[in-house]
Amino acid sequence: MHLPHEAMLLRIFIGESDRWKHQPLYEAIVLKARELHLAGATVLRGPMGFGKTSRLHTAKILRLSMDLPLIIEIVDTEENIQGFLPVLDQMMKGGLVTLEKVKVIDYRANPDLPAPPEI
Repeated sequence: MHLPHEAMLLRIFIGESDRWKHQPLYEAIVLKARELHLAGATVLRGPMGFGKTSRLHTAKILRLSMDLPLIIEIVDTEENIQGFLPVLDQMMKGGLVTLEKVKVIDYRANPDLPAPPEI
């Protein structure tokens, strides 16, 4: 897949314990993005954060360490990102979604890596 130099970054802020159809929401979002042939997705796990309710989520408190903040980042064309937003809206009950224009410098696969297994 070729990405144009001008693209969009979709950033999704959710909690680790969020679910969609009995699976982790972050996993469901990434798998749906892959199914729809978006350019790529990355899940980042934060050691600490809070959201709209101001409830602190931190790895330092054992009972809250199972609901750490997650950020999912997806970069693709504006058209593909806009097409994914209605799908994402159906999956999310809460969280924060942001969009920003980004400049893609390079997007290529490492030819030395083995091909991924088919799911």
